[in-house]
Amino acid sequence: MKHWLKRTWAEIDLDCLTHNLNTIRDLASGALVMAVVKADAYGHGAVMAAKALCEAGADWLAVSNLDEAMQLRAAGLDTPLLILSYTPAEEAALLAEHRITQTVVSADHAKALDRAAAEAGVTLDVHLKIDTGMSRVGFFCRGTDEEIDAIADACALPHLNATGIFTHFAVADEQDGDAFTRRQFAEFQRVLTRLQERGITFPLRHCCNSAATLRYPEMHLDMVRPGLILYGLYPDEWMRTLAELHPVMALRTHVSHVKAVPADVTVSYGRTYKTERDEVLATVPIGYADGYTRRVFGKAHMLVHGQEVAVRGRICMDQCMLDVSNVDGVEPGTLVTVFGRDGEAHLPVETYAAWSDTIHYEIVCSIGKRVPRLFLKHGEPIWLQDGLR
Repeated sequence: MKHWLKRTWAEIDLDCLTHNLNTIRDLASGALVMAVVKADAYGHGAVMAAKALCEAGADWLAVSNLDEAMQLRAAGLDTPLLILSYTPAEEAALLAEHRITQTVVSADHAKALDRAAAEAGVTLDVHLKIDTGMSRVGFFCRGTDEEIDAIADACALPHLNATGIFTHFAVADEQDGDAFTRRQFAEFQRVLTRLQERGITFPLRHCCNSAATLRYPEMHLDMVRPGLILYGLYPDEWMRTLAELHPVMALRTHVSHVKAVPADVTVSYGRTYKTERDEVLATVPIGYADGYTRRVFGKAHMLVHGQEVAVRGRICMDQCMLDVSNVDGVEPGTLVTVFGRDGEAHLPVETYAAWSDTIHYEIVCSIGKRVPRLFLKHGEPIWLQDGLR
């Protein structure tokens, strides 16, 4: 391991990532597993996460856009790879050159991709996206002849090779979303049946995101698309009984300064917190520029020596302050856990997300690039991803 500044860092446990993939594979009813590593693998570090997932047996990878796909190809990953959303047609040659499968989001997109592929002298592998209720991208489809015609016409374009078809569920993670999810699946099945009647079939049919992978084994079809659950996080708390997942990320910092202050001293910008007694304050070098949001003001805690301590005052850009009055042995260099495990103590990222009035997806994806990712295997550091070096 090269020398690195232990300011604030995220620990990424690759053994937990492998465990989660194996758990998902056991649940997948024999379907292939497409590991979703978009958004820098949900903030966990796309290249290292993708390598670990492929070594553990992921069949496909999925990303959001061409830049993310090219990052993985540049890193030497040769696993089948799907871009889940729109890519401009003029990139058809690049997609074909790097064996990247592109999602077709509309009839016009299909025609533009076909023209560009023809001009480049290539045939492009594509998956067709069917909009059954998300209203985001995809062929809007309620089973009319005109809609089926548009999908069939896209499949017939000479420079597109339609190797897959998929849809995306809107409320599979909500307990009261069962009826709508089943309606989406039924609509998708109707589309498949209508196309099959015209002699059009696909090697890969997929619709299950993380929540649906856990909840609906009958919908797994040929492939499932887990994202969040790969990283040990549940789409909602009530799903914890459906699989044993291990959180992959812990966010750490350390104490940079300690001072004793008397009562009636204000702390941080705006003087929004005033000490009611003598307190010992520890400054830690993490702030909103690292992704530690100001929204947690007045609610947040961290772990020091296995004890929860309160964050005092407003979060600064690069620092914040903790009340460590009741914790012995705190000094510059003392480890602080922002979320994750500290010995027997655990502060889940879901708790931090609740303080922030948001979802855990946003928290892990929002951790800044200046926060290095330290990858662990068998409990030991094996690689440091430093966004600033």
